[in-house]
Amino acid sequence: MRRNTRRGPSREGRPKPEYDQKIINIRRVTRVAAGGKRFNFSVALILGNKKGSVGVGLGKGADTALAIDKAVRSAKKHLITLRLTKTGSIPHVVETKYSSARVFIQPSPGRGIVAGSAIRSVLELAGIKDVTAKLFSPTKNKLNIARVAIKALSTLPRIK
Repeated sequence: MRRNTRRGPSREGRPKPEYDQKIINIRRVTRVAAGGKRFNFSVALILGNKKGSVGVGLGKGADTALAIDKAVRSAKKHLITLRLTKTGSIPHVVETKYSSARVFIQPSPGRGIVAGSAIRSVLELAGIKDVTAKLFSPTKNKLNIARVAIKALSTLPRIK
């Protein structure tokens, strides 16, 4: 029998957060000042409750924890709430462009999520189950890819 050798608070007492999050990009940005190099962090993340609400946020700060907090706040400000079908899919085909990224999302019953890159994370955190998504993009910028997915989903019927 194993003993609990951990110190500090246990996870059992901690409340479960209302939104799940997935960090899609962390960058260390350097600014050259008179005294030397100054580092900042930029975090892009996706926030969702797997029940139809999803958002993308960007946060910048002196360390990663600060940047993540700001990104969560930003994502909560830009949440969209979707009306999903009974099967957990989307009602119809959507195609959208944001910056240089284009996305095509269509319902595909019984196939699960067939998508790549940050689009898969957006769809999973939105709680969408049976869709196929195709990304047509010359860029590999994960933030723009997540934003084009959010823009495409926001064209669907929403709960106000």
